[in-house]
Amino acid sequence: MKTGYIPVALVGFVAGMFGSLVAGRLVAPALAQPQARLAVAAGVAARRIMLVDAAGATRAELAMSPDGAPGLFFYDTHGINRLVLGVYAPAESEYPFVVLNDTGQRAAAILRLYGAHESPVLVLKHGGADRSIYGLNAVTLEPFVVNIGTDGRRSPVFGQF
Repeated sequence: MKTGYIPVALVGFVAGMFGSLVAGRLVAPALAQPQARLAVAAGVAARRIMLVDAAGATRAELAMSPDGAPGLFFYDTHGINRLVLGVYAPAESEYPFVVLNDTGQRAAAILRLYGAHESPVLVLKHGGADRSIYGLNAVTLEPFVVNIGTDGRRSPVFGQF
């Protein structure tokens, strides 16, 4: 009986070594890949794409407005829209814009292009009201600064708005 044990052990040892060698060549490369490759589509058509966090809350959204303008919206952890990157509707010449919103979801700063020369304009707001406007005049392209008091009265600092 002892003589039958040695050949069986030897065959088992050789089979184990062979299995280890095969597994090392076939299985290890597959395990070394960090992730399986995702299928890549040539395109995706949608009116809205949402990016959600681990809890399922929307944190960013790429969407079309009802008037046909695209926008990229970013939300804080409380669901408040804090940043918008977009293009105005065709009726507003499709000028690009960036809006920073306060915690009340009111625009606090707007950077946009305006007029026939696509002049840059920066509007600073507080509580939803314009407080200061900086930019290039849409006709002359000369720089201007206008401050707006809490009573709504405009005070030019320089240039013409």
